[in-house]
Amino acid sequence: MSTSLNGMRIAILVTDGFEQIELTSPKAALEKEGATAIIAGQQKGRVQGFHHDKKADHFPVDQIFDDIDPNDFDAVLLPGGVQNSDAIRLIEPARTFVQVMQKQNKPIAVICHGAWLLVSAGLVKGRTLTSWPSLQDDIQNAGGKWLDQEVVTDDNWISSRKPDDLPAFNKAVIKAIADYKHQSVGGTEDENAVGLAAG
Repeated sequence: MSTSLNGMRIAILVTDGFEQIELTSPKAALEKEGATAIIAGQQKGRVQGFHHDKKADHFPVDQIFDDIDPNDFDAVLLPGGVQNSDAIRLIEPARTFVQVMQKQNKPIAVICHGAWLLVSAGLVKGRTLTSWPSLQDDIQNAGGKWLDQEVVTDDNWISSRKPDDLPAFNKAVIKAIADYKHQSVGGTEDENAVGLAAG
């Protein structure tokens, strides 16, 4: 089956302090397959990426949480970074967005500390996932099962632990969204050929 993601729209939810590579690497991989990836933030302007604990680059915010509509997207990506993940879990529109995506059974891709948003959104109970190791207690206390693996796929969730896992994470995320595309809208060979030509 082709992994062409033509026509797929992915929302990337972040605040200042996100782990930069956990946004840029999956975003580039998704766009290479033909997807449109937009960065959503709390306010208009730019968001600050980090390399671990050091400030890195700024990225333009395409849409703000108050205006973003889950019905306009096929999947959501949640990068990590301690500062970002600790802040975003308190933002009600961000919690609502992932709750609606889950209700619609759309792919949810989460890495590192990003799982804090899923915990605060009340979505972790009964789910199996991985994360940065320090979230293990939070996930288990929320009723989830935590595994120490580079990628864990549980139904529509794809999770990874850290930047070192990104090659495997990106591959699993692309597969999950491609599977979702074929289940929901049905990809065609003509569409896939267009995707290859565009790439």
